Amino acid sequence: MSVFVRPFKITAAIIITILSCACGKKNSDPKAPPVAPPPIVDVIVAQPQSISDTIEANGSVIANDYVQLRPEVSGRITFLDVPEGKFITKGTVIARINDADLEAQLNKTKVLLDLAVKTEDRYKKLLAVNGLNQSDYDVALNTVNGYKADLEYTQSLIDKTIIKAPFDGVAGLRMVSIGASVSPTDVIASIQDVGRMKVDFTIPEQYGSLIIKGNAVDIVSDAGNAHIKAVIIATEPQVDQNTRNIKVRTLLENSRLSPGSFVKVYVITGTNKNAIMVPTNAIIPEDINNELIVVKKGKAILVNIQTGIRQANNIEVTRGINAGDTVVVTGVLFARPKSPVKIRKVLTLGKFGN
Repeated sequence: MSVFVRPFKITAAIIITILSCACGKKNSDPKAPPVAPPPIVDVIVAQPQSISDTIEANGSVIANDYVQLRPEVSGRITFLDVPEGKFITKGTVIARINDADLEAQLNKTKVLLDLAVKTEDRYKKLLAVNGLNQSDYDVALNTVNGYKADLEYTQSLIDKTIIKAPFDGVAGLRMVSIGASVSPTDVIASIQDVGRMKVDFTIPEQYGSLIIKGNAVDIVSDAGNAHIKAVIIATEPQVDQNTRNIKVRTLLENSRLSPGSFVKVYVITGTNKNAIMVPTNAIIPEDINNELIVVKKGKAILVNIQTGIRQANNIEVTRGINAGDTVVVTGVLFARPKSPVKIRKVLTLGKFGN
C-alpha cells in the first residue's frame, strides 16, 4: 500500500505547484493598466534676495480738464466755429442754435414790461394823493414783476442756445456741420486742457498705506523709455468692490504725453529688503488663497502662500515657503499633490524662462 501512495502524493504536489505558477502568471497579465510614470518638472530653490520695494501698476494719461461740448436745447445750428486742434480761451463762442422765436418773445416781453412800468409809476403817484386804492397799485406792481421774470426766463433760454468754451484748452475735431439739426445727445466738439496732464492708476488695497499724497512716482510710457516724475495728488476714498483696488491720481508737469496714453507707474517706497521671489506663473490662483507646489522627499506638496511685491515676471512670497524649499516652476499643471515627481532641471530665478 505504501509503495503506491507515495508517488500519488508527489504527483499531486507537482500539479499544485504548476497551477500556482500559472495563476501567478495570469495575475501579471500585460493587459492590466500600466502604472503612469511620474511627471517631469523643473524647479528652483527658494533663496532670499535683496529687492527694492517698488510697486508696478498700469496707468492712463488724462487731461487736466476734458469736456464734450453738447447743446442744451434742440434746434438748427446757425453759427459754427470750431478751430480744430487749436488753443481757444474760456468763453469763446463755438456754436449757436436758432433762437429767432426766443428773440421775438424777448422783444414782446420788453414792450409789455415798458408799458407795465409806466402804468405802475402813474398808479404810484395817484396812490400818494389817495387817488387810487392800494389793491389797484399792487396789481400793477405785480404785473411789472411778472414781466421782469418772463424776461429773465426767456433770456436764460436764449443763453442755452449759445455753446461756449468752458475753460482754456485745445479744441478737438468738429463732429457736426452748420445747418444741422442737433439735440442734447449730439457732440459738437471736445475741448481739453493739456497744459497740465494727470495719470490715473490702480493698485491692490494691501498697498494703500504706501500711497502718500505729495510723494513722487516714476512714469514710463510706451512712446519712450524716459522716466517722467509725477506727484500723487489724490486717492479715491473707497476701494473698488469688484477688483479690490484703490484708484490713485498723479499730476504731471510739462509733459508731452497725449491724453489716453498707456503708461507704467512705479511707486517706490524707498526701502530694500530680503525677500523670497518666485516666478509669477508658478502661482496657482484660488478663490481665497494662492498656492505653490513644493517638492519634499520626491513628492509634490501643495502649500498655501501669501504674496507681496510684484515685479515684471516675479512675485514675492511673504508666507508659506522658506529659504531652501524646492519650488516647482514648470509642469505645475501635471504635478499631483502627494504624488511622486521627477526633477529634470534645477533653474535659477534670473534664468527662468530664457
